[in-house]
Amino acid sequence: MNNAFRLPRHAPQAATLSILTTYALTTLPSNTSIAQAEAGAKQKGVDISAVKKSIASLIENDADRRGDGTSLTGTFVRLAWHCAGTYSKVDGTGGSDGGRMRFDPEASWGANAGLDVARKALEGVKSLYGDELSYADLYTLAGVVAVEESGGPKIPFRLGRQDATSGETSPKVCGLPDADKGSRKNTIQH
Repeated sequence: MNNAFRLPRHAPQAATLSILTTYALTTLPSNTSIAQAEAGAKQKGVDISAVKKSIASLIENDADRRGDGTSLTGTFVRLAWHCAGTYSKVDGTGGSDGGRMRFDPEASWGANAGLDVARKALEGVKSLYGDELSYADLYTLAGVVAVEESGGPKIPFRLGRQDATSGETSPKVCGLPDADKGSRKNTIQH
């Protein structure tokens, strides 16, 4: 990718990287290397490298189309973080597994305002890989690719998240900060 994606304003903060890395590794044993994880995924019928290239191309093509220095990079990081950030330790609902953000209630939560853009953009990638790639894995991997393509660290990733068929197992209440308050001041006051 071109250096436009290496600008500091596109790079996620360290806390976001930590959360994203934790959830990207959900089923990855600590002694497994990135290469081993990617080889294991390839054996399951999905070439993670090819999917990553598809996502990176999507980001770059979108940035070229916009022509204003912005891209889907930050939105993909936010998508992955919001998928992971819904996990409730109390009752086991939410989280990256399930890809439930495409269903209500998560799709309509104020905190997820604007993430429909990222989900729609990824539909083309999903159609390339079909049922071999879950939405849950795709949304998490999009965040991984966004971090890596913006000059962040290489994040180990492993497939295995299963898709839910509805938002039934979503948390009943969104615990994420709202993004639909209309201004920074209103969002902070929320």
